[in-house]
Amino acid sequence: MRVIGTAGHVDHGKSALIEALTGTHPDRLREEQERGLTIVLGFAWLTLPGGEEVGIVDVPGHRDFIENMLAGVGAIDAALFVVAADEGVMPQTREHLAILDLLQINGGVVALTKVDLIDDPEWLDLVEGEVRETLQGTVLADAPLVRVSARTGEGIPELVAALERALAEKPPRPDLGRPRLSVDRVFTVAGFGTVVTGTLTDGHLSVGDELVVLPAGHRGRVRGLQTHKRKEQMAVPGSRTAINISGVDAAQIERGDVVTHPGAYQPTRRLDVRFRLLPEASQPLRHDQEMKFFIGAAEVMARVRLLGSETLQPGESGWLQLELPRPVVAVRGDRFILRRPSPPETIGGGMVIDPHPARRHKRFAQHVLNRLHALAQGSPDDVVLEVMAGKGVLLYPALADAASLEAAVLNEAIERLVARGDLILLRGAHPAAPKALLTARGYWEQLLKRAVQLVEDYHAALPFRPGMSREELKSRLNLDAAVFNAMIDALVERGELVEKALRANLPGISPIPALARPDFQPSWQGKQAELVDALLERFAASPYSPPTIKETIAAVGEEIYNALLDREILMPVSEEVAFRLEDYHRMVAQVKEMIQQQGGLTVAQARDRFQTTRRYVLDLLEHLDAIGVTVRQGDVRVLK
Repeated sequence: MRVIGTAGHVDHGKSALIEALTGTHPDRLREEQERGLTIVLGFAWLTLPGGEEVGIVDVPGHRDFIENMLAGVGAIDAALFVVAADEGVMPQTREHLAILDLLQINGGVVALTKVDLIDDPEWLDLVEGEVRETLQGTVLADAPLVRVSARTGEGIPELVAALERALAEKPPRPDLGRPRLSVDRVFTVAGFGTVVTGTLTDGHLSVGDELVVLPAGHRGRVRGLQTHKRKEQMAVPGSRTAINISGVDAAQIERGDVVTHPGAYQPTRRLDVRFRLLPEASQPLRHDQEMKFFIGAAEVMARVRLLGSETLQPGESGWLQLELPRPVVAVRGDRFILRRPSPPETIGGGMVIDPHPARRHKRFAQHVLNRLHALAQGSPDDVVLEVMAGKGVLLYPALADAASLEAAVLNEAIERLVARGDLILLRGAHPAAPKALLTARGYWEQLLKRAVQLVEDYHAALPFRPGMSREELKSRLNLDAAVFNAMIDALVERGELVEKALRANLPGISPIPALARPDFQPSWQGKQAELVDALLERFAASPYSPPTIKETIAAVGEEIYNALLDREILMPVSEEVAFRLEDYHRMVAQVKEMIQQQGGLTVAQARDRFQTTRRYVLDLLEHLDAIGVTVRQGDVRVLK
């Protein structure tokens, strides 16, 4: 799932363009529709020509609502940067561009809108040149520019194609096993209760998951999930998601709160960051100033402590320690924005380096500055975890190639991460051995959870089957044998799955390794029970001339027939004939007895003994030959 966010000056046609792209007008407030002005975040979605569904966040362009814009633009994958052909580059054009640059939204498309209002081609060329000059040196410097009109539809297909190409260059959001959704809207729906919306990152959520709302710590559970107004059982990273939360009142949640799994994140009131002051900032940044701090959808005042300098001049970068009056959720690598509260101005932004510094730093301590510089470069542990997050499971040599670290440094990092539990050694005596197979804890836990969910889904869909075959589960998960076997071993050891051998007591039939939940008991449901009872009554009424396999499948269906084999109720002796297992064992015992008494047994003698037809007896005797109970000598069977 991907999310596109609009950006651009007020009244440059962002909302109208979204309506032309999606058929949905994003302005949902009555005041917005009356004023023709986006005030809060609006949402829509679009299906690209290749079939991918993407969400669109429409942000306000007016300077009075720039802080609402910041709540929506931080988690987007690409920007739809809008400039009106009749006005060109305006103040909020530049401010929105600076914000995209500070947040490193390094992908997108520029839409030159309202081209239907311009009759002079030279004017369009002039405006396009101005836009290109403005974009130089920013994350959108190489973005394609498309001339469009929301009113006439000119350029809309080309714009859609350009957006699809821009997103194709972006890798999917990784599932790190630690979901977080920064809340940008919270409301109540009659009959359902509390609903929050936002863009999900870093992990997935499933219906029934336990949740915590940070920083307050309110506990709840996922009652329902929607993406693009469509109900989902699971929401994936990168998707615009609505969560129906049970157990938490809407009044207990604010914009900027983070919804996640319990224990996944620890809120913080102090952050070490790398900061860049914009060249166009109106004045230097001084120590101990108060600024508005924006991260995710959260907004909170922050006291700025400059480290290593007394001031930062416009265009300069430096180290800051931010102290917050109330906690936020942040991780290393998160991007943020600072704004001056009065007069309101976006002054700069940067990246979180340490979300949990142990103490208040001495401002000019060289060891503090050296540590921050090293963290900004990325510790070996960080590099390994980032590589693993993108790959899922790797052999040690592949991890070494991707990490590009010296062998000794890499090995020490891997050993630390395995000891901490952040990496899991799936195979091998030592994590740095050539054949060692490693995975990240978050990925591993999500894989285990998905495997259990697939088995539960199988039980729900086929409650009469005693278990899901190992081969089918492996195929569904698309895993190689080493990873799959390690996963099953872990789930069995935890007691989340049990292993079974289906058809293990059917002579001559290969057992089928299968998996089930420990408390699961197969049962016939409703009409199925009636069909099975009627079928088994037919088998009981004529145990040695029962319905053929073809007749059995016609009576109950192939799935139920296979379940009768799995549960060892029926015993097939050929492609055409099956007996109840109890009747089969009785017939085998009598065949052995007759041979021992007579010295041999013909087909005709067996037919007369069981009062059945030649087909049933011949198929039984050939089956006994095949499994080594009897041997045919001419027309007679003797015991092997």
